Amino acid sequence: QVQLVESGGGLVQAGGSLRLSCAASGRTLSSYAMGWFRQTPGKEREIVAAITWDGRSTYYADSVKGRFTISRDNTKNTVYLQMNSLKLEDTAVYYCAKYGSSRYTPKTLDAWGQGTLVTVSS
Repeated sequence: QVQLVESGGGLVQAGGSLRLSCAASGRTLSSYAMGWFRQTPGKEREIVAAITWDGRSTYYADSVKGRFTISRDNTKNTVYLQMNSLKLEDTAVYYCAKYGSSRYTPKTLDAWGQGTLVTVSS
């Protein structure tokens, strides 16, 4: 069973940058697509970005396109989310998730991290 641990969250001013990391243990991630999601109080969890097993294909929510970049290092069993030009509305708990397939097929999500809080201030 895989364990996912996010890190890198914190407080940042609007316009600033953060890089989130998701480290996996217990199982290699190299065969699986990975995703980043976020959630704010009272709202459903939403996808932010996803990446195929080999990193060749990525998906971004419209709200983060051009500002966020998802990447992965399979040798380190780690997935990253580089967040630039942060906005107040990016404030949320960010979760790393593993898909059960090589592509980011929603129905195959099968593991989640505990989340890391990102707070963007004015």
